[in-house]
Amino acid sequence: MTNIRFNALQMSMQRPKRQIPTIPNRPSAYFGELTFNKAAMSDFLSREAYKAVQAAVEQGVKIERRIADQIASGMKSWAISKGATHFSHWFHPLTGATAEKHDAFITLLEDGKAIENFTGNELVQQEPDASSFPHGGIRNTFEARGYTAWDPTSPAFLLDGTLCIPTIFISYTGESLDYKLPLIKALTALEREATQICRYFDKSINRVQATLGWEQEYFLVDSALFSARPDLALTGRTLFGHASAKDQQLADHYFGAIPERVIDFMREFEYEALRLGIPVKTRHNEVAPGQFECAPAYEEVNVAIDHNQLMMHLLEKIAKRHGFTVLLHEKPYANINGSGKHNNWSMQTDTGENLLSPGKTPEDNLKFLVFLVNILKAVDTHADVLRAYIASAGNDLRLGGHEAPPAIISAFIGSRLTQALNQLEASPNQSDPKKSSKPYNIPIIPEILPDNTDRNRTSPFAFTGNKFEFRAVGSSANCAVPMIALNTIVTNQLKLFRLETEQLVAKNIKPEEAMYQILHRYYEESKRILFEGNSYSHEWVLEAATRGLSNIADTPRALKKLLDPAAIRLFEDNNVLTQREIKARYEIQLDNYIRKVQIESRVIGDLAVNHIIPIAIRYQNQLIENVIGLKEVLDAKTFQSLSKTQTDTIRDISDHIINIKNKVQLMVETRKQVNKYDDIEQKALDYRDKVLPHFKDIKYHVDKLELLIDDEMWPLPKYRELLFSR
Repeated sequence: MTNIRFNALQMSMQRPKRQIPTIPNRPSAYFGELTFNKAAMSDFLSREAYKAVQAAVEQGVKIERRIADQIASGMKSWAISKGATHFSHWFHPLTGATAEKHDAFITLLEDGKAIENFTGNELVQQEPDASSFPHGGIRNTFEARGYTAWDPTSPAFLLDGTLCIPTIFISYTGESLDYKLPLIKALTALEREATQICRYFDKSINRVQATLGWEQEYFLVDSALFSARPDLALTGRTLFGHASAKDQQLADHYFGAIPERVIDFMREFEYEALRLGIPVKTRHNEVAPGQFECAPAYEEVNVAIDHNQLMMHLLEKIAKRHGFTVLLHEKPYANINGSGKHNNWSMQTDTGENLLSPGKTPEDNLKFLVFLVNILKAVDTHADVLRAYIASAGNDLRLGGHEAPPAIISAFIGSRLTQALNQLEASPNQSDPKKSSKPYNIPIIPEILPDNTDRNRTSPFAFTGNKFEFRAVGSSANCAVPMIALNTIVTNQLKLFRLETEQLVAKNIKPEEAMYQILHRYYEESKRILFEGNSYSHEWVLEAATRGLSNIADTPRALKKLLDPAAIRLFEDNNVLTQREIKARYEIQLDNYIRKVQIESRVIGDLAVNHIIPIAIRYQNQLIENVIGLKEVLDAKTFQSLSKTQTDTIRDISDHIINIKNKVQLMVETRKQVNKYDDIEQKALDYRDKVLPHFKDIKYHVDKLELLIDDEMWPLPKYRELLFSR
């Protein structure tokens, strides 16, 4: 068996077990040891420098360059004490990944010797090449200058002997070329508006922070099998592959016992994550075979997003040590569950109060109702913006696939809160307290207290007790993208609510009465997005249409909504993104979509023509030789009876080969025509509408050949091997 697939299977089965390093039993003993956190700052910074950093983090006070020199010196001393030799500005360009350029701490002296040095200027600002990153026309190739600038609100950390400093990334002319800067702007705007509203209720509240707890789903596949699948290696997903006889039908993998090799991998990556200050808490098997999930405790949004980007890097890095490859694509396998990244979002005051915690009687909790109703109003008004900010080629394959929320943006709040809002609608100036949920009366078992709402895993935006879970985000996405959108639309709505409240108060209406009147109207205007049922169902698609809700199924059409005048005004009015920055992002994302579909098309053509068809012909020739041999040794009647199976298979193989060749040729010709377009918008639409449909047709015939051809000859690892070789 010289088949590449079988060589990969043998490597997978013979792989020696990795000896994981000895890990201390108490995570508290090593948590955050590789981050320049408060404890490290206290040890390595002067009192003046320490206070300056904390003032920047807690109050947004800018750090003077004089103080930056002190901070840089202390940061360098800490890093070197941990074995670091280099430093790097670590930023989030519009590729969706992270970027870094390493510089040594070394500085040459006049006598030819060298010392370790790191200045405040190097800490605060660096200059990567801005023209080489996606910029959507903001930069010309010859205009290379761009700047990274230190974000003191996210702690520096050590990665592979390098001090990594979280930064923003801007062009020479000041436009954002990253995700962190508009995120910080959106969070700053939300803090301002939410704090002003909170002070109607509690004058001691001086700050509101948005919080995020992400849930990262991912697949593990044996690295040898991954390498034997060119489609996985080049696109992150399988473009061919017949369903395994067993995959997720029995739901026996979900929350099941974690395989030994996988748990060893999880222990090691959790250890490395905790050392970096990522408060990872949860691990479990997901629905599909080979699919898993990890999740941390809640953190401030900006820090949480940095930690998610770091976690994705760690997953990929540590997986290789255990002979695995991590698949972060939203849909690596056809017809089984894909992967999302649920964004659990809330807001917390500096007094420790979660603004989305209803309390025992949410009907009486006006502050909670203010934020709840305004969030629902924001989601209803700007549903298309949220849809655009979760759009990608990978997520198109997952959304609405009876495993993930549909492209229709709706919200779930549960029957209890729905009753509270219905009462608000009926009586806008008063509340009607309901009894809190009763505990379950179960013998022997300790008391179980039900939450104030059930969970609805089919809803794209579901209230889950004290937060909203934005479930429609794709697993490979940078969380900053949906968080920029969500925090901006909520900011805008809170601002409108505050202004309306101030207008009514100016007319001598009491603040509480004014708020009830406004909330009554807001709920009436936005309740169409509330849906308590099965969002996966076809009935919901029909009902959503009658409610006037958008159902934008593909990325090119979703992204088009970014250019709506109302969407541009939304981000400009809240000082998050300019029109030029929005248009640049639109073009970058369209181009990214085109390139991904284009790459997949090329891989399909190569695999079909150069891998699948030659094997099909080789097997067909074996059958033909067998038929010829039978004819020579058997009488005509016996030959006719015995050869029918082979001849039928030969004909079937021929039919599939012809279809594959014709459909690949048609796909290639279509792609060539579409590539001639100068209009990027039309090119993206035609890649979606004219090129992409060929994928399914070609896959159908390739998958049929997989069932016909001798298992020992088939060149690609099959689904049963990819899903169950762990």
